[in-house]
Amino acid sequence: MAGYSRAVVVEHAGFAEVFVSGCTGFNYASMTISEDAADQARQCFVNIADALAKAGGDLSHVVRVRYYLPDGGDWERLAPVFGQALQGARPAATCLVCGLIDPAMKIEIEVDARIPR
Repeated sequence: MAGYSRAVVVEHAGFAEVFVSGCTGFNYASMTISEDAADQARQCFVNIADALAKAGGDLSHVVRVRYYLPDGGDWERLAPVFGQALQGARPAATCLVCGLIDPAMKIEIEVDARIPR
């Protein structure tokens, strides 16, 4: 197993800065993954929301998001999923087209969040 944390929380000046590692479309409870990129994106946000909840926050606290797509052609189909999940945050965003470690993965998403304390 790789040595990393799902999320790291740094308390600073009345805020918790939360750095969530890249999440994929795997349902971590069942270790299954959909073949559909949009379903995977929705599952990514479920996984991210779970990590943020453990730090006392939610998706509205996201200030930065990075999308990693093996197929840039998926962008148009996925953009509405991103907009729906992050409509309360409207974070700064970057999208990179790149390879992912498992060919079943059609997206990976990582976020930074700032949660008031």
